[in-house]
Amino acid sequence: MATRIQFENNCEVGVFSKLTNAYCLVAIGGSENFYSTFESELADVIPVVKTSIGGTRIIGRLCVGNKNGLLLPHTTTDQELQHLRNCIPDQVVVQRIDERLSALGNCISCNDHVALTHPDLDKATEELIADVLGVEVFRQTIAGNILVGSYCAFSNRGGLVCCCCICIPLIYMFLQKLVKLLMCNSFVAQVHPHTSIEDLDELSTLLQVPLVAGTVNRGSEVIAAGMTVNDWTAFCGSDTTATELSVIESVFKLREGQPTAIVDDMRKSLIDSYV
Repeated sequence: MATRIQFENNCEVGVFSKLTNAYCLVAIGGSENFYSTFESELADVIPVVKTSIGGTRIIGRLCVGNKNGLLLPHTTTDQELQHLRNCIPDQVVVQRIDERLSALGNCISCNDHVALTHPDLDKATEELIADVLGVEVFRQTIAGNILVGSYCAFSNRGGLVCCCCICIPLIYMFLQKLVKLLMCNSFVAQVHPHTSIEDLDELSTLLQVPLVAGTVNRGSEVIAAGMTVNDWTAFCGSDTTATELSVIESVFKLREGQPTAIVDDMRKSLIDSYV
């Protein structure tokens, strides 16, 4: 399921947290309610770790990670690096990298298999992403935006991308279809008319997961700043509307995903790799 929360009256929860299938990072200094919401949903399955990165709380925009690894910017202190290595599961590789574009969370988006990156990342960084995170790397833009880590969010089950290419006639058609769906008291996740279908198809082919274009926090297109997601749960800003929440739960298949089943699958894959 998807949960609506805020960080000190700020709805950009993806700025202050990073969620994967193996661990969750939460910014230090927030209200206890912010941390306890993550802990109540996740603590039985994965560790929830309070941290800062480079002395700041915008941890979700500075790091990138998945079940295999965690990449940190060069501004990360030795104490922060050691703290994360101590708190995150041993099988997760935690590495600090020397990259000019240090807001890694804005420049990279990934799941456990594929990563989309800013076109101008260093070649050495691209190789580290592939090695540490265990993913295939693609230099990509999202509807012309180079900050791919900000304008999309995806898991191993689905993804949400921003609505950037406005087309008034299509908006009208979309509203007509939405009214019909509401009258039928049903909802089907569909491609948002603001986004190029060609772009969406290309991204979906690269990622091998279903994608829809949408928004969070009552119309914000900065998807990853307004939410954080893994294979069985999501956390969104408190301004996220019921319609946006329904799209998120549908495309990420959150009603189907159960953490125990996903952890069992991960354990089985790990065992198979040693057989």
